[in-house]
This record gives sequence, structure tokens and C-alpha cells, in this order.
Amino acid sequence: METQPGKKNILFIINPISGIGKRKDVGKEIGEMIDASSFHYRVVTTKGPGDATVIAKEAVAAGTDVVVAVGGDGTVNEIGQALVGSSAALGIIPMGSGNGLARHLKIPFRFEKAIQVINKLNIRKIDTATLNDKVFLSIAGAGYDAFVAKKFAKAPRRGFFTYFRIVSNEYPQYRPKKYVIDVDGKIITRRALLITFANSNQFGNNTSIDPGAEIDDGYIDLCIVRRIPVYLIPLYVPLLFTKTIHKTHYIEIIRAKRVIVQRKKSRTIHLDGDPLKMGKKLEVNIHPLSLNIIVP
Repeated sequence: METQPGKKNILFIINPISGIGKRKDVGKEIGEMIDASSFHYRVVTTKGPGDATVIAKEAVAAGTDVVVAVGGDGTVNEIGQALVGSSAALGIIPMGSGNGLARHLKIPFRFEKAIQVINKLNIRKIDTATLNDKVFLSIAGAGYDAFVAKKFAKAPRRGFFTYFRIVSNEYPQYRPKKYVIDVDGKIITRRALLITFANSNQFGNNTSIDPGAEIDDGYIDLCIVRRIPVYLIPLYVPLLFTKTIHKTHYIEIIRAKRVIVQRKKSRTIHLDGDPLKMGKKLEVNIHPLSLNIIVP
């Protein structure tokens, strides 16, 4: 990609099925708002799952300075995994359902404000993590949240209310699973509703089970969540939004560099909200300060 001297090459990758809403021509709006004196920009649109990773890898190989995800957590993940370890920076225009990483980094949700953040080009390094060599940026997990992610991915409609409906309908029937966990060499056994590997403090939709998670501290936070009785759910759900549920005895948080989880069956996990089938063994490793990202 050629550009004028002094200008940065920036590529916007748009996921058309994310929450773009009533915006009919996102590419045109980007052209009107991007700082043309600082950037030479291009806009591409994905056609299906995995496209963003392929496009981002090609952009990095071509020397692109910034690759911007216009979409939700899944799009951010697809692009971010292609940028890990490179000099290219990730930008985010949050357009998804959960927008976990954007929330953690306090990237504004208004389209115009998000573009302004990109124009300022304030770059920070953050940690990334891998689950069985698959990259995640914000959060990954096994158990109930992965089960819900699988259902949500198949739902005809996206958004918070669809997610909440699935969580509510499926919770009474879901049974905790047994996990044998190696935490930096120490073995523990737990029966848990879900196990979350938190690189950020976001659980999605501005909820949190681990408000203390930091994205540049060189650690992954292992969050083990016990099943809350159904009759207590109305009391505990608000604590997710007030970021205080970690103070209850239903949440156990352990900071680690490496976590290995053994489970009885191959089941679905999720990476930044996207479901994926994996085997019985799950190995999580942290990769300190491995991704450049644009922040306010």
C-alpha cells in the first residue's frame, strides 16, 4: 500500500452483520471523519467468519500501520490475532453486542468519538493470551458462558435482550461440571458453573466478575464461578453491573501466568464471546505487552 510521505496507512475492516444499525454507508462516514492530513485510508467489508483475520494478516504483511475493527468482540478478536507481535496497531470502532475490550479501554461508543480517538493515534501496549494456541484479547471461558455463547451465535437476532433471554431460559437446567486445574503448578479441583480466563475486567455488556483484572499486568485472572441457586439470582444479577459480585463466596479469583484445565469431555469454549469446540485439555498462557492498540 503506497502513501504520501509522513502519512500513516490505515485500514478499516467492517463486519456488516455487527450492530451498524441505520448507518447506510459507513465507508463514506469514515472518509468524512478521518484526518486525511495524517492518514491514507482504505475500507473493506468482510463476507464471512475468518475474513477479518485473512485481510488483517495481508495488511500487516503490506506494512499497514493501523488496522481498525468496525464491529463487535468477534471482529476485534479476528483482527487482533493477526496483529499480535507486529508493529501494527489495532483500532476499535465498537459496533457489537458486548464490546468488552472497548469498554475496558474506555473507547467511546459514539461513532464520531471513536474516530476522533483513532485520529489522535495514542498507542498503548496490552497483553494478549492464548487458549490452546488460539488468541483472545479480553476474555475466554468454559462452562455455562460458553454454552450460552453457542446458543447466542445461532440466534436469529443479536443484542443484549437476546443474550439475556438465553441466559434466563437455560440456567435452571444447566449443571456445573468438574474441572481439575493446574495453576502455575498447583493442582486444584473444582465443580463450577463456569471458568473464565480474564485478561480484561469485562464479562460483556458492561458486567464484570473480576473488576481487578488489568490488561497489561502480565497475568491472566482465573475466575471460578459456583452455581448460584435460582431463587437467589434476582439478588445477585445486579452485582454483575455494580462490579461487586467478586466479593461473594460464589466467585474465586486466582492470578496466574499459566493455567491448564482438564475436563471429562470435549465441549464448547468461547474466545472473546465466539464459541468454538475444544478437547478435554485447555491450556491458557499470557503473552505480556504483545499488541499495540489505540486508546483514548
